[in-house]
Amino acid sequence: MTRALFLDRDGTLIVDVGYPRDPATVALLPGAAAALAALPADVALVIVTNQSGLARGLVTPAEAAAVQAEVERQFAAAGVRFAGVYVCPHGPDDGCRCRKPAPGMLLDAARDLGLDLGRSMMIGDKAADVAAGRAAGCAALRFASAPGPEADLVGWAAAGARIAAHFGLE
Repeated sequence: MTRALFLDRDGTLIVDVGYPRDPATVALLPGAAAALAALPADVALVIVTNQSGLARGLVTPAEAAAVQAEVERQFAAAGVRFAGVYVCPHGPDDGCRCRKPAPGMLLDAARDLGLDLGRSMMIGDKAADVAAGRAAGCAALRFASAPGPEADLVGWAAAGARIAAHFGLE
């Protein structure tokens, strides 16, 4: 089974613009692509993202797909490919099994991609991301692009170092 790095998208990989509808607003966070490109091929990269703008009618499925395609295009230009992308389209009160902090997206990815959750890690900018990772049996850390009291990691240089340490790549 393969180890994985699960990644929240908005606020972790890209600048959080609220409910992203326009691919032109996609901007990678500084250092994210370089940190991920440095990982070996045997670490599967998987995006797990709550997108309640779909349930709220603020973002259409076509807009959401265009934004995700642009995220993947920009990372691919830096040599980063994702093994999977899992999206929860539900609202906070829908009671689904996929919306973080529930671990459904991680569990689905593990099943679909043959991932070893016990050897994997989740990085996200919200407490719900960390809770989902831990509920799935992964190591989990809270990311921030600027210093704050809640963050385990500030910026992608620190994140890259902690990810490398977790996967024994130092």
